Amino acid sequence: MIPRRLTTPLRDALLVAAALVDVWVNVDPAESLRMGVALAAAFALLLRRHVPLLTFLLTLPSVMLSDAIFAALAALFTLASLSRNRILLAVCALAFTFGDMTSWPSPKLDLFHPPTLITLGYTLATAAAPVFLGQLVQVRRDLSLKLAEISEARDHERLLTAQAVLAKERAQLAREMHDVVSHQVSLIAVRAGALQVGTRDAEAKEAAATIRRLSVQTLDELRHMVSVLRDSGGRLTELTPQPALADLQRLVDGSGIEAELVTDLPGSPPQTVQRAIYRTVQEALTNVRKHAPGATATVRIAHEDGAVRVTVTNTAPTRPPFPLPSARYGLVGLRQRAALLGGTVTSGPTADGGYELRLELPAEGTA
Repeated sequence: MIPRRLTTPLRDALLVAAALVDVWVNVDPAESLRMGVALAAAFALLLRRHVPLLTFLLTLPSVMLSDAIFAALAALFTLASLSRNRILLAVCALAFTFGDMTSWPSPKLDLFHPPTLITLGYTLATAAAPVFLGQLVQVRRDLSLKLAEISEARDHERLLTAQAVLAKERAQLAREMHDVVSHQVSLIAVRAGALQVGTRDAEAKEAAATIRRLSVQTLDELRHMVSVLRDSGGRLTELTPQPALADLQRLVDGSGIEAELVTDLPGSPPQTVQRAIYRTVQEALTNVRKHAPGATATVRIAHEDGAVRVTVTNTAPTRPPFPLPSARYGLVGLRQRAALLGGTVTSGPTADGGYELRLELPAEGTA
């Protein structure tokens, strides 16, 4: 099996070889001018992936001066597979058509002659074929990307559903612990306190004091557990080791979009703040990839006026997004997590057609 990194150079080499065969068959070596432009067109195919329009323009002289047209057709196909400008593609196809039908350096073209019209139709069809094929390749490539995004969105949906079920179970458990267990332990503590005050037996007084002390301690631990259950937000990933600020660069690099991370934190925020920052950036970059194809993003994290501020801004998309399934839980979950930490999450479009998401959290406990 040929490695993927070798397929592109190999394909380019085969195209150049095919163009050279076309030159060898259709151009007389004695005609130096025609041979020169035909060879230049063949080797210009090496530039087709980097400057497709320039490559096509470099192949046009071969179409006008000789019968070696393979290089121009290959360049036109590459341009159609990479460009979304339909007007440009139509102009290039017409340029190929009229260049192939004229005879240089003495061009003659009689459009009112019936055989000329028939030739015009065939030549125009020849030019349209690589354009349509290139556009088909471009659509196939876009659909593959969208199918991957849809698959990722469905996985995210399933994760959100599991998290919602876990959050519901945790909330129910917290209510039961608070309403039932806490009430019973509080009653034990009150009874033990009354017994401690009312009895004269030293052993009974000591036992009542022990019962009361253990009851109070149990209540404190119970309140802490209830607080943990309520503040956790029910996220399934919180049962595993949590990401921190040190993992942000890897998240940005692996986001699948062109993104920049700018941090200016003087110390290390608490773990809860670090998790909130990570999840906010993760959700924001996911939304950019889903809803703004081709956009670039900038992530800024700073410590200002006793608060940690996170801003994720993206530019306007360069191509229209496909509608993807969404549970709309992302921003809601971010706002709930920020509220538990005493912070806020705001979002909205920018003046240049992009989008911005801002997280602000109190930096209490920052080292």
